[in-house]
Amino acid sequence: MALSDTRKSELTEKIAAGERLDRRDGEDLYDTDDLAWLGALAHAVRTEKNGDTVFFNVNRHLNLTNVCTASCAYCSFQRKPGQKDAYTMRVEEAVEKALAMKDDGLTELHIVNGLHPTLPWKYYPRVLRELKAALPGVALKAFTATEVHYFEEISGLSASEILDELIDAGLESLTGGGAEIFDWDVRKQIVDHKTHWEDWSRIHRLAHQKGLKTPATMLYGHIEEPRHRVDHVLRLRELQDETGGFQVFIPLRFHNDNNRLSYINMVQPADVLKTFAVSRLMLDNFPHVKVFWVMHGLSTSQLALNYGADDMDGSVVEYKITHDADGYGTPDKLTRDDLLDLIRDAGFQPKERNTKYEILREYDGPVPLAERRAEPQAVWS
Repeated sequence: MALSDTRKSELTEKIAAGERLDRRDGEDLYDTDDLAWLGALAHAVRTEKNGDTVFFNVNRHLNLTNVCTASCAYCSFQRKPGQKDAYTMRVEEAVEKALAMKDDGLTELHIVNGLHPTLPWKYYPRVLRELKAALPGVALKAFTATEVHYFEEISGLSASEILDELIDAGLESLTGGGAEIFDWDVRKQIVDHKTHWEDWSRIHRLAHQKGLKTPATMLYGHIEEPRHRVDHVLRLRELQDETGGFQVFIPLRFHNDNNRLSYINMVQPADVLKTFAVSRLMLDNFPHVKVFWVMHGLSTSQLALNYGADDMDGSVVEYKITHDADGYGTPDKLTRDDLLDLIRDAGFQPKERNTKYEILREYDGPVPLAERRAEPQAVWS
């Protein structure tokens, strides 16, 4: 049902006054069919927080193994031992692969893996130590809270002890994955591991207490409803009130190839933009919202910059987790120049950052529209 003009006015006034939105507000925002209004609200909040800046970084993704004890319904990445395409890197292989990706001013390695049934716990800090020794200037952003919870199980150590050892080995940030949708009625249908909200939040809370800044994600567009998305961000907002340790929120669009939810049609751009806008408006204590272009496509990602997003991720290479689910026609890699062009074409100023959101380099903004119109145009005969 479309929102009444009276309700839209109430929400507009509340947001303009900087008042915190509640659960009903979030659900009402999802109910609107006025994308232009919703986008304007989210863009105003985004601009107040970050001006006309769009951040990006030069990163690479490294997946040490796709062998996993879990069989989550949404996952296209996991393989079972002995299955075709299953792999596990030796430490030396991981270092060799990382060194091969170090060109173009690399500042971050993003490391996510399956829950391998036989790899020993000590493998993981050893990999980090060797990667850090080989690439001392590259930040290691590694492991989901689900992986850390699994490390507790296979090591007998507490998450606090595990994080201490990983930090000592070079860890600078956890990744935001393993979140999916926190609501239990949804989660029990799509997740096949033991990490739920209680442990996910516990592990990120510990990481924040130890001085790490982390991202948070939400996998949307499968069996959940808008109310579940609102519940998800409200849980994150409450945890952020407590710790202040989240840097960025990352909505991740579900991809429906090669998994048990392939019967579900992927959400269309209008729902993507609505999700970004509502998330930006609800998460008043999150400094950044990232659009991960691999999962949303390039054009939709550019549009999302006008619906609350202020970060376009990085120059990813070989992002297997999505590309094992077809990749939605997106490339494996964008260069720095590609990202600069995409950001400028969307009307924003690009700023290159590191994992800690420290600005490494500022670039010229977009050419003003009047100047672009004045440029000579090609004549086709």
